[in-house]
Amino acid sequence: MIRRLLLQLTLALTGLATISVAAQAPPVWPQRAVRIIVAAPAGSSVDIVARSIVEGADGLRVKWKQAVIVDNKPAAGGTVAASEVARAAPDGYTLLLGFNGPLATAPSLYANLAYDPLRDFVPVILTGMQPNLLVVNSSVPANNLRELIALARARPGTLNYASVGNGSSSHLCMELLKRIVDVDIVHVPFNGGPPATQAVVAGDVQALFAAPFNLLGQVQAGRLKAIAVTGLKRFSPTPEIPTIAESGIAGLATFEAIAWNGLVAPVATPKELVMRINRDIDEVLADPARRAKLFAAGIEAGGGSPATFGKLLASEAQKWAKVIHATRAKVD
Repeated sequence: MIRRLLLQLTLALTGLATISVAAQAPPVWPQRAVRIIVAAPAGSSVDIVARSIVEGADGLRVKWKQAVIVDNKPAAGGTVAASEVARAAPDGYTLLLGFNGPLATAPSLYANLAYDPLRDFVPVILTGMQPNLLVVNSSVPANNLRELIALARARPGTLNYASVGNGSSSHLCMELLKRIVDVDIVHVPFNGGPPATQAVVAGDVQALFAAPFNLLGQVQAGRLKAIAVTGLKRFSPTPEIPTIAESGIAGLATFEAIAWNGLVAPVATPKELVMRINRDIDEVLADPARRAKLFAAGIEAGGGSPATFGKLLASEAQKWAKVIHATRAKVD
């Protein structure tokens, strides 16, 4: 009788323990559609990266067996998109694919920013990098950086430059260059690379720093002239275009400004979920065919750990805060 009671008690306790473990176990993810909010317009280099990791036979839609929605929200230099994701539930169903502007430089440019990139997000993964390419409209009488600077000095305040948004590397590249070589060129911000590129092609503005993807076709068609790239080394897909650093102009020997993009999640997203998303995207970006396709578009595929991306976010915020302070760059 006592044995039977002990056996029943043991079974009951075992059942309770099983129920307790089941209650604590995280739910299977994802169980519904995942939305990736892209802080850039359709057709931009950031959008190309987003669709590359989502689509295809081994993309996230297949890997996660759920719909993965790419939602482009480029307004206010990507800060509208970032604000929305910062307020989202930390459950992995709303993620942000952002870039330099909303993820690193916005706090130094906006007095009343609704979020703090380092406080309100957890880094997931670096997704892509590329130098900026400096181009001018084909009618601008300058074929290299020295000639463009001479033209700007001869016509102070009459040349305009586009950017892909306030706080972007596109914006701050030119502000840094202006400060170093002491020229006056007027900033005209746009919401993303495609509209900024079209403005330069149309001659509404004369110059632009932006990711090569949206520019090289226009350069090849003769509508734009390529002046320089912002890496310390020449860009592999366009080895004929010199770097700003090798121009020989005083103060520019170490000039470098890389455009990057990466995925973040709302703060308090469980670490296990962050690591799952990181691992899945890292596997997608490691695919040789996908990397080759991105490289052909002028984008170096990213990858790596959340910690590595977090270090990049912190270092970029610090670097460009100094530039913003020194150049007095502002939101136009």
